[in-house]
Amino acid sequence: MAGQGRLATLAVLSLLLSGCGRQGNSEPVAPRPPLSGTAGVVVPLAPESLIGAWTLVDVADPGAGKILHLAGGELHLVGTRCGTLGGTWRANSEGAFLADIWQASTDAVEGIPGCEKASQETPGWLRRVTAYQFDGKGLPVLLDEGRQPVARLVPGATPTPEPNLADSVLAPPLVTDEARRALAPAVALPVTLVPTDQGRLVGRWVPLSGHKAAYVEFTADGEWRGSDGCNGESGRWISGAGGALLATARGVTLAFCTDSVPVGQWLTTARRAGLGGEVLVLLDAQGDETGRLTATD
Repeated sequence: MAGQGRLATLAVLSLLLSGCGRQGNSEPVAPRPPLSGTAGVVVPLAPESLIGAWTLVDVADPGAGKILHLAGGELHLVGTRCGTLGGTWRANSEGAFLADIWQASTDAVEGIPGCEKASQETPGWLRRVTAYQFDGKGLPVLLDEGRQPVARLVPGATPTPEPNLADSVLAPPLVTDEARRALAPAVALPVTLVPTDQGRLVGRWVPLSGHKAAYVEFTADGEWRGSDGCNGESGRWISGAGGALLATARGVTLAFCTDSVPVGQWLTTARRAGLGGEVLVLLDAQGDETGRLTATD
């Protein structure tokens, strides 16, 4: 998503979990066969199978876009009424899905009514997506919180070249080793921690140490905002069973900050969240702690 694309962003530096930079042992993704299992048994999904260039089908919003390009952590929505939009996405093997739009081409949105904030707002239809599954043909279906289809994804989409479209978006996304690691199943919470849920996380939290102005605030609409002590940060989040947590972080320009606390990085690398008493403990996919915070009044 760098220089060649000329995709003018309203953000400068992102905390992307991107696999595009590494191509070792990479391969195009083929749709996975339908998953099956014994009744009552949760069969892990394969979120790496979401990586690809997909034609959007059955989306209620006529201006939603034509192509959803999912690479290793990077997302591009091509053909919307506001041009090509960029951002990040997260998914896990338990079927959770989260997308966040925070980039747009300045040339594409200028003068178009309703597109003034295209780089600051995830489209409504994409905000409704909280989960995914594979249909009887092994193709992805994006679902809302009621498990109702929001969009169906058909493989093989080819974006049309345009001045502001990055070369990386024109090429089929590849599944890299880095992407597989980023999407690998997370280990369970330690028995010493109580799994959090959506309601318990909502509110303001502060790190146990570091800059006194650092904080994270989760809101009920799935947004978060915070600060490392000197720089404002924001993104989206979703939680699930067993303390599952997925979060995105939007691009920011980071100024040097003594005793800064990388709360945005804590969230984007976290895959589980649990409570040890009044302390919120964030853990990555391997079960290693990424950060500790405590609630404020």
